Amino acid sequence: MSLLRAVPASAFATASASFDALVCVVPAPITPHLGALGPASGAIENALAIDAALSKGGRPPVVLGATGAPGGRVVLAVYGSGNAAFADIEDVRLVAEAAAAGVARAIEAGASRPLVLAIAPAAQPSSRFSHVPEVAALAALSTQWFPLEAREAGKAPRAAEAIGIVGLDEARARWVDAVEAGKRLARDIAGTDPERMAPLRIATLCEEVFSGTGVEVEVERDVSAYPLLAAVARASQVVERHRPCVVRLSYAPPGKIDRTLILAGKGVTYDTGGADLKTDGAMAGMSRDKGGAAAVAGLLRTVSTLSLPGVRVIGLLGLVRNSIGEESFVSDEIIRSRAGVRVRIGNTDAEGRLVLADLLAEGRELAEHAVDPTLASVATLTGHVYRAHGPYVGLINNAASRARGDVERLDALAEQWAEPLERSRPRREDYALIAARSSAEDVVSSNRLASVNTPRGHQFPFAFLDVAAGLRGSALPFLHFDIGGAAVDPPDWQFGKPTGTPIATLSAWLAAR
Repeated sequence: MSLLRAVPASAFATASASFDALVCVVPAPITPHLGALGPASGAIENALAIDAALSKGGRPPVVLGATGAPGGRVVLAVYGSGNAAFADIEDVRLVAEAAAAGVARAIEAGASRPLVLAIAPAAQPSSRFSHVPEVAALAALSTQWFPLEAREAGKAPRAAEAIGIVGLDEARARWVDAVEAGKRLARDIAGTDPERMAPLRIATLCEEVFSGTGVEVEVERDVSAYPLLAAVARASQVVERHRPCVVRLSYAPPGKIDRTLILAGKGVTYDTGGADLKTDGAMAGMSRDKGGAAAVAGLLRTVSTLSLPGVRVIGLLGLVRNSIGEESFVSDEIIRSRAGVRVRIGNTDAEGRLVLADLLAEGRELAEHAVDPTLASVATLTGHVYRAHGPYVGLINNAASRARGDVERLDALAEQWAEPLERSRPRREDYALIAARSSAEDVVSSNRLASVNTPRGHQFPFAFLDVAAGLRGSALPFLHFDIGGAAVDPPDWQFGKPTGTPIATLSAWLAAR
C-alpha cells in the first residue's frame, strides 16, 4: 500500500488533522512566504524574531512547537541562497534535499504521519521548478527506503505510516507512486550485496516483481550468444551462484504502438577488475556496478504501472560478475562481438562496455522489427564521468538522435525532475583512441589507464559501443547514459544510497513524446 497521501491545496486546512507534523520546505528568505504556511506561520515568525539565521538556506531542519499545526509541531526546512544573483544555478534538487531532510527530522522527532508543504521560489525560472510537489514527494518517499538486507533481518529503522504532500491531486500522486515504485526496485537491485543480488537472484526478483504487471520476463542462462559478455563472466562460471544471465523485460500497452525504446543495462553484480585487478581499496563498493541494469528494471516497473499508451519498452539486463580466477579473460584477447566485430581487450576492468556492446547489438536486431525505435544504454560505466561532471548523469548520443533533438528535451526534463545531466557529443579523438592498431582486430576496447586518468575518459567508451555493437553509421537513434556519478547519493559507492536515476526523467520523456 502506498505511503503517499495527496492533499490538494484547497484541502490543506481540513486535512491537517490526519497528520502529526507539518514539514515546511521554504525558499530563503522565508518572510515573503509566511502567509502561505498556514498554522506554521505564527510559530515560524516568532522563531525568526529570536533567531534571524533560521531564514538562511542550507542548514539542518529545525523543529518548532506550533499550536494548530498537525501534531503541534512544525519542521522548518529552508533551501536556497536567497540571493537573486544565483538564480541561474540553483535548481529543484534544493527542494528535494530539503524535503528529504525535513521528513527524516520529523520522523526522528516522533512523527509517523508528516505532511509536507513545499513552496517554489518566486524568482526562479518556472520551468525548472514546475514539479515542486512531485519532486518533494519523491524525496520524502525516498527516505522510507531501507536496504533489503536490513528489511529482511528486521533491522530497518522505524518508518512513516503515511506522508502527505500539499498541492498534489490524485492523478499526480499516482505518477509519483509509479516512479517511486521503479526507484525502489532499482535501489533494491543496485544497493544490495553481491551475494544477495547475484545474477540469477536478480532474475528471480524480476520474475516475482513483474508477475501480473504485463511485463514479459525472459531469462537467458546460456550467454554464448553474447561473446563479449560471456568473456567477462568466464571466471564466474566455475561458481554456480555467480553464473551470468541476460534478462529481457518487455512491456507493450494495449492498442497501437507509436514508438519503441530499447534499453541495455549494465548489471555487473561485482567487479573485481578481473585480471587487471582493482587494488588500493578500489574494489569496495563494486557491488553497486549493477546500477544501470537496476535503473532499466526500475523504468519497466514504472512504465508498466503507469500503463503509458503507445510506447513499447524493452529492457535488456546483462547480469554478470567480473571475477578473478584461472578462467579470467585477459588483456590482448581478441573476441568477436555479437555484431561480428573483432574486439581486442585493452583492460579487463573496462568490462561494462563489453557487456553493453553485445546487448546493444541485440537491441539493434530488435529495432529492425520495431516501430520508431530508439536505442539507449544505461550504466555506471566510468569514474571519469564523476571526475568530469560531479554528481550528474553524462549523456552522449549519435547523429540520428541529435537530429531529433533528444538531448535538449531530456536535459529540460532532467532539470525539472531533480536528475540533472551534462551533455557531451562524440569526437574524432574518441574514435581514434579505440581504433585498430593492427589487422588482428577491428577495435580496441580501452587503453591501459583508468578512465579518470584518460582524456575524454567517459566519452570515448561511446565510440567503442558505437563500433562494437555494429551501430556506426546507422540511422537508429542511440543515446548513452553514464550514471557513474549519479547512481548513489552521497557519491560513496560503498555506503551511498542508490538513487534510481534517471527513472523519473525517462518516464517523463516517454510520456511526453
